[in-house]
Amino acid sequence: MVKIDAHQHFWIYDNEQHSWIGDDMVVLKRDFLPEQLAPVLKACDIAGCVAVQADQTAEETDFLLKLADQHSFIKGIVGWVDLQADDIADQLEVLKLHPKLKGFRHILQSETDRAFMLRPAFASGIAALGKHDFTFDILIYADQLGYAAELVRKFPGQRFVLNHIGKPSIKGAGIRVWEKDLRQLALCENVYCKVSGLITEAEWSDWRYSDLVPYLDVVFNAFGAQRLMFGSDWPVSLLAGNYGEVVDVLETYLRDFSTLERESVWAANATRFYNLSL
Repeated sequence: MVKIDAHQHFWIYDNEQHSWIGDDMVVLKRDFLPEQLAPVLKACDIAGCVAVQADQTAEETDFLLKLADQHSFIKGIVGWVDLQADDIADQLEVLKLHPKLKGFRHILQSETDRAFMLRPAFASGIAALGKHDFTFDILIYADQLGYAAELVRKFPGQRFVLNHIGKPSIKGAGIRVWEKDLRQLALCENVYCKVSGLITEAEWSDWRYSDLVPYLDVVFNAFGAQRLMFGSDWPVSLLAGNYGEVVDVLETYLRDFSTLERESVWAANATRFYNLSL
């Protein structure tokens, strides 16, 4: 069965550029490049990956595109562009020349204005993405799910994918409000969801598979197997477990699903959503 990792990161560690990596994240304070990921993918029988931006600069997008040109297992790039820029349409005209550039992401979870995504200038940028068939990755915390639903309803033709199931506080057992808001977002059929980032929202050193099952149940019930995709969130996931453990969580959960459903979650949905060439 073909498997695609639809969400991972690369970086050359810089203390200022990656200031979000705190002292409790020392395992992440080093370079993470394709040379480190390739043997891990091979060991876990993962055919390719989608590399997602971790820094909000045009240089980050260029960095990822260069890596993708050098390594065939990087099937797609989710970069960053200033969606509020006056010349966003012109920028996208140039960026669309890169065949592996599939879409963009903004780190909405860190915005002080929790409704940042509803700003008119930002919405104009989202509108511009659709004209060039670019996707948009929604990176938010659970408290922003309502705003995300309001955003995506305005753009029914735009392809969106929610990162990390909307980041519920698994370690805080924060399921009720998250579930209600997630189900509202899932009603929008143009929104997919990445089954990623679960173990880092649980207790890093003391999570169990059983802690994750209630959240997986909600996500699979809300989105269905046809709108979900696997993401490792490597190397951030190393805070709570190794790559194989992340794969095993989904392998275990999917063991009683049909072959078609498992194929969809492991690769087909990501391939279709990002228009990947395998």
